[in-house]
Amino acid sequence: MDLIGDTDLITRLMSATTLRAKVLAGNISNQNTPGYQRHDVDFENLLRQALETGSSVREVRPEVTVDTVTPAGPDGNNVVLEVELNAARENRLLFEAYATILQGKLGLIEQSIASR
Repeated sequence: MDLIGDTDLITRLMSATTLRAKVLAGNISNQNTPGYQRHDVDFENLLRQALETGSSVREVRPEVTVDTVTPAGPDGNNVVLEVELNAARENRLLFEAYATILQGKLGLIEQSIASR
């Protein structure tokens, strides 16, 4: 078991959720800005693609993208508050899950050091 490599991946997942939280907050704060296009962070899908193609996951970085698919309102803004709030809740749950996993991994490392 590669605890250090696993820990690196988990901390990168946590960093991506932190970036996503900032992006979602920006979307919410711009919900009434005419012409604003919502943004999102893609990381988990990029990781999945790297795993499927056998590429190195260490090279994968989160990408902030502009959502051009969601229909815009009459003012050109495509932010829907309910969607953003739901995405923020989901993102928070992901962060908490990653933090719990990291805590468990660090606990294993601590136990192995203490048992020597």
